Amino acid sequence: MKVKRIVADIGTADPKAAQRFYRDVLGLEVLMDLNWIVTYGSQAKMSVQISFASEGGSGTPTPDLSVEVDDLDEALRRVEAAKIAIEYGPATEPWGVRRFFVRDPFGKLVNILSHH
Repeated sequence: MKVKRIVADIGTADPKAAQRFYRDVLGLEVLMDLNWIVTYGSQAKMSVQISFASEGGSGTPTPDLSVEVDDLDEALRRVEAAKIAIEYGPATEPWGVRRFFVRDPFGKLVNILSHH
C-alpha cells in the first residue's frame, strides 16, 4: 500500500473565507466546492510529506502548514499587497530554505518557503 495524498483539513464556520489567502495570494485553484467544504489545490506533482516538530526552527513556533513556492519574492509581494502581516522573516535558514511566516484567515501559522 502507498499513501497517494495527504490533505490538510482546517475547521471553520466559513469555508469561503479561505479564498482571499489560498486562491488570491497563493494562487491555488478551487478543486471542489460543496459549500460546506471548499478544497484548493494545484495540479503540480507534489511529494507526500507530514512533519512532526518540537519547534519551527531558528527558535520559531511550529507552523500549522508549510507551503513551498517556486518564487518566494513573488509570494512575499502578494502577501504585502494583501496587507497580511509577516510574523517571521523573510529569512535564509542554515538548512537551505528561504522563508517567512504569516497567518491565514483562520489564524493558522503558515510557513511559506523556497529551497535555494
